[in-house]
Amino acid sequence: MNLTTWILVIGGVLLNATAQLLLKLATGTTGAIEPSLNGLVNAAPRLLSHYGSWGGIACYAVSVVVWILALSRAPVSVVYPLLSIGYIVNAFAAAALFQETLDTSKLVGIGVIVLGVFILSQSRT
Repeated sequence: MNLTTWILVIGGVLLNATAQLLLKLATGTTGAIEPSLNGLVNAAPRLLSHYGSWGGIACYAVSVVVWILALSRAPVSVVYPLLSIGYIVNAFAAAALFQETLDTSKLVGIGVIVLGVFILSQSRT
């Protein structure tokens, strides 16, 4: 992959990760939402009035465009697994922003992801 493709892939991953963090921030106004129509209807006013919801949706929208550009330049079998970088970003960001724990199993999993991303990045296709 060339530099432009890498920028698109990493940009898409970071936009997707940012969207997740903003949506999590917005759910701080609702607490646990019941997985039902009534639960969603009750949570909607708080979600829709929080900037995190709109920021997250905007990040997702832009990430789709960026991702289409990336897919037009590289094989999906290479770029799709690179989305796992988002897990790494979000695990550390959630620990910093939301005080979520990074226990040993999560850190080992992150290590496996890093190894996998490294192996994938060596692909010449």
